[in-house]
Amino acid sequence: MRRSDARKLAEIVTNEQLKQMFDNAKVGIKDWTKVSSCNIGFTKGVAWNILTKGFDVIKPIHILAKTNMIREFGEFLPGELKQKVSRNKRNIINPVHHDPIF
Repeated sequence: MRRSDARKLAEIVTNEQLKQMFDNAKVGIKDWTKVSSCNIGFTKGVAWNILTKGFDVIKPIHILAKTNMIREFGEFLPGELKQKVSRNKRNIINPVHHDPIF
């Protein structure tokens, strides 16, 4: 997920929805050794340990932390928050060509 999309979601997501996301990710992730999407020096397991340490549904969470949580585990968000980001792909146009005149 792109950072800008994660930031938009982080502004509206609740802590209960983040808890559901983490619960779904705990069950859904099979390979914890894959490279993290937030930091390529980390694996998903390390990112999990950092992002979930001290997570409490009652305490407020900084927007940057929420953004990183959603970037890393956003595919496990509850259904009402999943959004498919569709990017307009440019149409591939064949360029015009003329042989050079010497």
